[in-house]
Amino acid sequence: MIRELLYAESRVTDPYYNLAMEEFLLNRCGEGQSILYLWQNRNTVVIGKNQNAWKECRIEAIQKAGGYIARRLSGGGAVYHDTGNLNFTFITGKQDYDVTRNLKVICRAVSRFGIEARITGRNDLEAEGQKFSGNAFHKGTENCCHHGTLMVQVDLSKLSEYLNVSGDKLRSKGVASVRSRVVNLGNLSPDMTIEGLKEALREAFSCLGASSEEALPLQTISISEADEDVIHALAEKYASREWVFGRKISFESEIGTRFPWGEIQLLLQVNGGVICDAAMYSDALFGRLEEKIPPVLKGVSYEKEVMAEALRRIHPEGEKESIMLSDILQYLNSIEL
Repeated sequence: MIRELLYAESRVTDPYYNLAMEEFLLNRCGEGQSILYLWQNRNTVVIGKNQNAWKECRIEAIQKAGGYIARRLSGGGAVYHDTGNLNFTFITGKQDYDVTRNLKVICRAVSRFGIEARITGRNDLEAEGQKFSGNAFHKGTENCCHHGTLMVQVDLSKLSEYLNVSGDKLRSKGVASVRSRVVNLGNLSPDMTIEGLKEALREAFSCLGASSEEALPLQTISISEADEDVIHALAEKYASREWVFGRKISFESEIGTRFPWGEIQLLLQVNGGVICDAAMYSDALFGRLEEKIPPVLKGVSYEKEVMAEALRRIHPEGEKESIMLSDILQYLNSIEL
């Protein structure tokens, strides 16, 4: 049961520091505590933990504009952040983790501005049929993180300028472009400001963050100099090329498609009919198949039956990952290599 509500807010717009602060809070959260963390990034594309940066965003365009590319801890797809966007993070222990409760906090906060929000798709919040918030999730050893975006007055031209959204993803949502399916909350409620939304979120969190409708006091987290040292060390990881871009391989074969649970891209380097290197990317919100599939394919023949046999040696964790693996096997069986 949640007995203590904590609040943290970043006043800097450096994405690497803000993601480091999030990981610091994830590790700090104690039993019976729930943390709300609010933060903003400037001119940043944030990709999911298992995504291919070269495929998801226009790297050169972002860097020429003095922007940032960052990789978060959670899965899911790429998003664009500027200071017209407010990011939220809910952190609790595994025993108190409740995504629905968190989403109710968001819905209650925006309702203060006359906006009726609804939960839709895998991880979206919509108002008047358009998306204003995307959500993603990460489970640590003891604690869980649920974070997302709140578009208040984002420069929508940057979405199409910086993001490479696949045609399959757009078609699955029945829209023509990434810009056509999103909306700024400020357009729905001209009186909304970032500071006003922060206040509404704090108020909603104090009411719905608890196990009942009775409000709990909200305590602000104090960050010491020693804490700052830890956060800055984590920020170095998030800013590193190794973390942001990962390993890029020269590949001869690409296998990929979109499933109901997300998109996959499997890159293979083949020499003499044998797979000598492999990398997998995905915007899936759950599972760890991106880590499990490449190792079992290395050294096997580039033949569907042999590859499928190697994939069957993977032991899926939980029902969702089992469904994902089954879908991938069916897809592999249906294509021509």
